[in-house]
Amino acid sequence: MIVAADGWFGWRLLFLGALAAVSARNFAMLVNRYLDRDIDILNPRTKNRPSVDGRFAPTQMRLLIIINAIIFVATAYAINDLAFWLSFPILLILGGYSWFKRFSEAAHLMLGLSLGLAPIAGAVAVSGAIPMWSLLLATGVMFWVAGFDLLYSLQDIDFDKEAGLYSIPSRYGSECTMFLARIFHAVAILFWAFFTAEASLGLFGWMAVISAATMLAYEHRIVSLDFAKIDRAFFTVNGYLGFVYLFFIILDRSIR
Repeated sequence: MIVAADGWFGWRLLFLGALAAVSARNFAMLVNRYLDRDIDILNPRTKNRPSVDGRFAPTQMRLLIIINAIIFVATAYAINDLAFWLSFPILLILGGYSWFKRFSEAAHLMLGLSLGLAPIAGAVAVSGAIPMWSLLLATGVMFWVAGFDLLYSLQDIDFDKEAGLYSIPSRYGSECTMFLARIFHAVAILFWAFFTAEASLGLFGWMAVISAATMLAYEHRIVSLDFAKIDRAFFTVNGYLGFVYLFFIILDRSIR
């Protein structure tokens, strides 16, 4: 949104964008938890989740899924026409991830696509169009997310094998998974470099790419040394990466 507006895009779009992001995430997480109840109850890591231990009833989940879908579509309508019409296929994609892991190893990329839609949505909200640089940024996000989802999935490698789920770790093993995660993250950095060039960003835009590459390298290092630190890599490093990248983009658009 900052790049599309070439700076500050206004409080109205900030509010609507945040509302769209929160409702979309709520929808996606609720659909995932709702559809995965039969899987989560068997997994020692997830069997105590509220969605499977009785604290959160299926009827409540269905109601909240519908409410968040309505909020997302209504918010998109308030933004502009293109955002409204795109809101329906976006919901289908967000809800489709939970089905993918039951029949395809591409579920990791499907999850990446779900989050990769966010940069495109931000550009649409500001400009009412889909510029090329937003597609490049989105592709980078897709491979970034797919890469760290591969690492996260290493925690469930044994359970996924027993349950017959189509994760890359359960099908091809931990070494292949680590290799593919490195490839995915290298591709992410490459597309973020393409985005930086296409959007005509300056020095701070390139510093964002370099910082992201450094943090992803650190993430792979701590996971390769100890699988018990996957949570640290997944939540901490990736969380900071997003904020660091945003910080440099703000600097780039502010200091010209």
